[in-house]
Amino acid sequence: MGSPILNKIGLGNIDILYVIIFLLICIIVLAVFLFLQERKIKNLTERYERFMQGSRAKSLEKRIADLFEEQGIQKSLLDSHSRQLKDLYFRQQSNFQKMGLVKYDAFKEMGGKLSFCLVLLDENNNGFLMNSVHSSDGCYSYTKRIKNGQSELELSPEETVAIKKAME
Repeated sequence: MGSPILNKIGLGNIDILYVIIFLLICIIVLAVFLFLQERKIKNLTERYERFMQGSRAKSLEKRIADLFEEQGIQKSLLDSHSRQLKDLYFRQQSNFQKMGLVKYDAFKEMGGKLSFCLVLLDENNNGFLMNSVHSSDGCYSYTKRIKNGQSELELSPEETVAIKKAME
C-alpha cells in the first residue's frame, strides 16, 4: 500500500506502518526531553524564589553593592594586617628569644650551686652572657658579648654549656 505523499518525496516503497512507528518513537523521545526541561526549570524557579525572597530589584542591587564595599574593606584590613605582621616579625628578630641557664659551684668549698651563668640571645644568636660567681667574700658578676653564637673573650666550661643550651 503506497501513500501519495511518500511517493512525492521518493519513499513510496516504504510501508506507512514504519513511518508511524518512527514518529511515535520521536514523540516519546521529545516527551522525555520536555519532562527533563520542566524539572530543570522548576528547580531554577525554586532557587530564584529563594534568592529573591522578600527582595526587590532595588534592595538586591543595594545588597550586592554593600557586599562589594565590604569586600573592599576586608581587603584593606588584610593588607594592613599583613604589613603589621611583617613589621612585628622584623622587630621580633632583635628581641631576646633564646635563653640558657647553668647553675654551678664556683668553688669546691662552697655548696648549693649559688653561682650561675645566664645567656640571652636573639634569632641570629647575638646577645650577652652574664656570669655571677658566688664566693665566701661576696658575689661578683660580669658580662660578655655574644655575636653569632661566639664570644670574643675566652669562655669557661659553664659559659660554653649555657651558650649551647640557648642555641638549642
